[in-house]
Amino acid sequence: MLRLLVDSGSSIKLEEVEHYNIELVPLKILIGETEYQDGINLPMDEFYKQLIDNKIFPKTALPDLGALEERVNKFTDAGDDVIILTISSEISGAFNAIKLLFADNPKVRPIDSKIAVGGMRLIVDEINKYRDLSLDEIEEKVNKIIPRIKIMAIPETLEYLFRGGRLSKKEWILGSILKIKPIIGFIEGKVKVLSKKIGLKLGMTAIVNALKECECDENYEIIASYTYNKSNVDKLVEMTDEKYKKQIRVYDNLDPAIACHWGPNAFGYCFVGNK
Repeated sequence: MLRLLVDSGSSIKLEEVEHYNIELVPLKILIGETEYQDGINLPMDEFYKQLIDNKIFPKTALPDLGALEERVNKFTDAGDDVIILTISSEISGAFNAIKLLFADNPKVRPIDSKIAVGGMRLIVDEINKYRDLSLDEIEEKVNKIIPRIKIMAIPETLEYLFRGGRLSKKEWILGSILKIKPIIGFIEGKVKVLSKKIGLKLGMTAIVNALKECECDENYEIIASYTYNKSNVDKLVEMTDEKYKKQIRVYDNLDPAIACHWGPNAFGYCFVGNK
């Protein structure tokens, strides 16, 4: 039997684990002196109150490795194989820590998603297609789809990405001074500014056009992601061609571990492209 564990950088919610046939590995969130488990015991309302009203910038940390080791060893002792899918190793130390933790256990396969949030949901869907294959064969399938997964998102401000170390000072300064709307995505696992547009409408248009330019694969879902306020992503969906609207089946209000770096009112799409 294959056990699939996914860290909370995926923004998969507790109520969704049965649908995805996974178990969650919660990252830690530190707000002041209080430690929370992402997606487990930090209500979204409380999180955004701290972020917006109290101006406290949360910090994220690795999951509880001791608890993870105990849980995984029970599975492998029972004869199960285990895949642990993590958020990109370029923005979190989770993958490298987990890889080292299970280096001597051939029944455990940590996989670096090289992405986050909805992109990880798409990888989970891919893994679920091939649960009867070996760990090597599943990893081969995953490595083929990872370069095709696109995230294109617009944050309301670059402040949170910069403060969280996900964006360079140069990119933060240029974006802040020029008042542009940067389109953020992942390149080789790193958070990058993909393009810059003047005004929200042009930014949305660029994301909508990217579905065609990247030849969005109709065999996969499009994940509509947002933080705190859904109004911007609703406008994005309204602008989207009917051909692609039917693929939008998930509206994801991002979990705190990711939302704390994007800030409130960010929005965008995650999808699989053929280019």
